[in-house]
Amino acid sequence: MRRGSLAGEGWISTSMPYLRPTGGGRGDTWREEAAAHGRRGTQRVVQAGEVSAPAVVARLLGVEAGASVVARRRIMYLDEQPCELTDSYYPARIAAGTGLADTAKIRGGAVALLAQLGYVGERVREDVTARMPDRQERELLRTGELEPVMCLERVVFDGDDRPIQADLITMPAHRQRLRYELRMG
Repeated sequence: MRRGSLAGEGWISTSMPYLRPTGGGRGDTWREEAAAHGRRGTQRVVQAGEVSAPAVVARLLGVEAGASVVARRRIMYLDEQPCELTDSYYPARIAAGTGLADTAKIRGGAVALLAQLGYVGERVREDVTARMPDRQERELLRTGELEPVMCLERVVFDGDDRPIQADLITMPAHRQRLRYELRMG
């Protein structure tokens, strides 16, 4: 999902820079975007590998609930403050046995690796909701008990309209603003 610029104390988030491979598959888009605004963007992969698809992921990827998918769970940080929990899921037929199933850093990011594997996103659908966080989310995001979170469900489709990636993103609502700019025509 993410990034864009600063808005007061919050962060304006836009998705587009994170949906296309970067030039040459070299950079870390989040780190570079934060640095362009004088901030420090980092991430920590906390889990990666094959898992059984939860119902929401199965729906987004068009697989059976419980089917094998590859999950990559990360905590994103802005200036050492956790700003986002990002769980990315990929069909096992695409991602099993690749760097997506490993906790090591992926040169150029997951989008670049997917492109190298022959899977390029052509369309994306995002749904945003808000709710109160559970205990684990509060701890990981360092928020208070009464601070809501925004939840973004994203699915990326290839040129044949097949889902190639699903993201479940949780952000402290008071630290984020989502921005969507769409070209008409």
